[in-house]
Amino acid sequence: MTVSQIRDLRGTLEREKAEIGVFLCFEKPTRPMLKEAAEAGFYKSPDGSSYPRMQVLTVQQLLNGQQVEYPRYARDNTFKQAPRNRREAASNLSLPLEME
Repeated sequence: MTVSQIRDLRGTLEREKAEIGVFLCFEKPTRPMLKEAAEAGFYKSPDGSSYPRMQVLTVQQLLNGQQVEYPRYARDNTFKQAPRNRREAASNLSLPLEME
C-alpha cells in the first residue's frame, strides 16, 4: 500500500466523474495516504449532507461494523441507469399473398 495508489484512485474519480470512491486495505493506512484522500474534498448530496469524497477503510474496520459513508436514500442518484433503446416502428407489416 502506497500513497500513489490513493493518487491513482483519486485520478480515476476525476476521470470517471464519480462522486465517491473507497480504498479498501488490509493494513492500517499511512498518514500520507489519509492526507491524499482528505484532499479529494467532500461530496455534497442533494439533501445538503456532506460525505468524504475518498474514503480509506481497512477490512478490520468493516468487520467491526464501520460502513462506507454515502447517501443511502437516493438510489436514483447513486447508480447509473442504462439508456432505453427504442426500436423504430415497422414500416411494412403486410405480406404479399398471391394465389395462383
